[in-house]
Amino acid sequence: MRKTLLASAFAAAFGLPAAGHAQTAPAAAPASPHTLTANIGLYSSYRFRGIDQTFGRPALQGGFDYAHTSGFYAGNWNSNVNSGAGYPSGNLEMDFYGGWKKTWDDWGLDVGAIYYYYPGSDAPAAAPITNARTTSVHRGGVNNKEIYLGGSWKFLSLKYYHSLGDYFSVPHTKGSGYIDLSASYDLGDGWGVNGHIGHLRFKNYHNGRSNGNYTDWKLGVTKDISGWVIGAAYVGTNAKGSCSPNVAGLVQPYCFGNDWTGATKFKNAGRDTLILSVSRTF
Repeated sequence: MRKTLLASAFAAAFGLPAAGHAQTAPAAAPASPHTLTANIGLYSSYRFRGIDQTFGRPALQGGFDYAHTSGFYAGNWNSNVNSGAGYPSGNLEMDFYGGWKKTWDDWGLDVGAIYYYYPGSDAPAAAPITNARTTSVHRGGVNNKEIYLGGSWKFLSLKYYHSLGDYFSVPHTKGSGYIDLSASYDLGDGWGVNGHIGHLRFKNYHNGRSNGNYTDWKLGVTKDISGWVIGAAYVGTNAKGSCSPNVAGLVQPYCFGNDWTGATKFKNAGRDTLILSVSRTF
């Protein structure tokens, strides 16, 4: 007893733990329910649902994502675009989205909404769109509003997008829909493969020669090198993009020029191509 008392007194005098008493480790700080990430990427070309948005030129893309442990999330994503892809006087795409996502074992559910905005775009003389009701033009900035519902199982996902207004401001196309079936598989050692097939139902769209419905697909491979993801993907569509005019002088819907006005070059925006990329999430 005396030895214990002496040891305790000595420990107290020099700030040491007393004999026979375990030192308690400090409690770990609780994990934050909030997650904020950023992403950036450089792509040899930007394809949206298989359709060329940059006239075959490179695209710099990036954005921010917020997620909560409850499943709610919100984010912003941006890319340069070419005005000839349907954005008069516009050269930037800004997407804003939010929703709720949850997983249960191998299953997942995702529901949300997305708004596509093209600052500075203006369409005072957009090409006429013919349908059963009328021929009209869109005037003003280009945008698109969609809601989506998706499900996933292991490495497979299926998602449907439904436009709440005119699809990318094309008159009388409200209710257009896009369905996306995707797969992403981890091969290990930083390697991965991914694939996709999608279909657009462009409601009421007809340019006097062809309608705007089409199917697109992608097959790609990725390699993670110290957090940087190198990718290569083959992208193709059956979109009608012939730039050879018919007897009425009309080209097909997905023949895009290098500028909205005064275009000097034209391309099939749905042509097959290989896209190379490097990206990172922080």
